[in-house]
Amino acid sequence: MSIRKTILVACGTAIATSTVVAKTLEEVLRERGIDVVTRQCKATEVGSMTSGVDLIVTTTPLQGEFDVPVIKTLAFLTGIGKEAVIEQIIKALKV
Repeated sequence: MSIRKTILVACGTAIATSTVVAKTLEEVLRERGIDVVTRQCKATEVGSMTSGVDLIVTTTPLQGEFDVPVIKTLAFLTGIGKEAVIEQIIKALKV
């Protein structure tokens, strides 16, 4: 049994974009046998939502420093470089 990982997904408004990214992440990582849960937020909320998070995936620049890895990508929206980003995420989760 693998340890569940938590990914915080941030975008500008925490509505459409983060939902697309979060659902895609859940699907592609589960297909690879990685147990994940995603949480969504606005980019401006990230600083107050990192407790218990293993990774932050964002579609927009973030302000500040964080104690967990941050991956900024549009690959889940454009499809460009998606596999490379998935591999980067898997490495960042250390699974």
